[in-house]
Amino acid sequence: MELFVGAFNVPYIYTLFFDPLLAHLNVTHISNATASHPWISFAPDQKTLYGLSWVPPGVSAYRNQRGADDPFHALEFLNSKPVYRVPGYITSSDSYLYSVGGASGEVFRVESDGTLGDLAQQLDFSIEGRENATAPTGSFSLRNGTHGVELSPEGNTLYVSDLGANGVWTLAVSGADGQSGTVAAQKLYKAPADNEGLRHSKPHPNGKILYVIGEHSNTVDVFSVKKHRNGTVEDVKYLQNASVLPRGINATNYAAATVRISTGPPGFAPKYLFATTRGNNATFKGYVSVFELDSEGRLARTEAIDVWETPTHGGFSHALEPAPWVAAVSSGKPFLQYLALTDEVVGKVRVLTFDGTRIREVAAVTLEIPASDPKAVSKERVRAANAVWLHPVRCTA
Repeated sequence: MELFVGAFNVPYIYTLFFDPLLAHLNVTHISNATASHPWISFAPDQKTLYGLSWVPPGVSAYRNQRGADDPFHALEFLNSKPVYRVPGYITSSDSYLYSVGGASGEVFRVESDGTLGDLAQQLDFSIEGRENATAPTGSFSLRNGTHGVELSPEGNTLYVSDLGANGVWTLAVSGADGQSGTVAAQKLYKAPADNEGLRHSKPHPNGKILYVIGEHSNTVDVFSVKKHRNGTVEDVKYLQNASVLPRGINATNYAAATVRISTGPPGFAPKYLFATTRGNNATFKGYVSVFELDSEGRLARTEAIDVWETPTHGGFSHALEPAPWVAAVSSGKPFLQYLALTDEVVGKVRVLTFDGTRIREVAAVTLEIPASDPKAVSKERVRAANAVWLHPVRCTA
């Protein structure tokens, strides 16, 4: 099982291989990047990997390929495009890449070979009181603006989490023959409580449920999504809320990060929702929480099945990504979900498992700067950002 990991501080993207039978994780390749990439994301066919950069603000495209005699994948740089403000997240369809950050965003055309084409649309998420608070550069724009961006399963809605506006935007995606394209008819749906700081979202495969995590509240909000016949969003309605922290913990000492759902078994609706949080400093370690979902995608209970304390506070990352489904390694454990968790504090990538009852760490590896880089002499640590898994059945060399 292969995965790629970006970094906050070094211009490399790491290829890792995880063996579930041996519970072993190692780095197989280090690809040169044009800049450090705090967030990376695959194209739907996984033949191209996209990364965003803070300095300079931009997005880059890389070809995902494997040599004739190499069993592992590496990346080849294709091209880059500048963006207006520091980007927070990116996602893509077959024909467009979407980037958001602060009070703005971009839609770039994607060429048939995965390279980034012309800017198709500039997005504006300005709201009263924030227009002058998001400079073209600097992390303040991220803390006070748009963060996560996700496409709906049908590809006709773009969800943009807005930490500063404390809500989630819905944008209608246009295009011929159902292909994702430019966006319009955007609307902001506010969080059910003040100062939740909605940061990161994940739509359910049924298209009727949206999960959004609040960085400040350290809670997951569950929303129902109702759409018109033409596919545009008619309404987003709050349904449920659950804390991702253990009972009795003061949320002001933590900052929630990501929310994801389980990936298998194939043909079945997701059974579990995972969420992560970070400590505001080394005094407070982070957590990974897991919740049971019912057949419609709602929380079966608002109490977590398990809450796993992380070894560090996580720093900027604690980004979680469920692996593509693999058959259980033991007949006694019919369900076993693997998850990659990145740790910026110590530069580690951890592989966790959830067996339906408990979360455990089964493997970890520390990312290192190549010996040929002068930074390696100073022993600067790699600040791990986020991980994306390769789906072997969907990607060809």
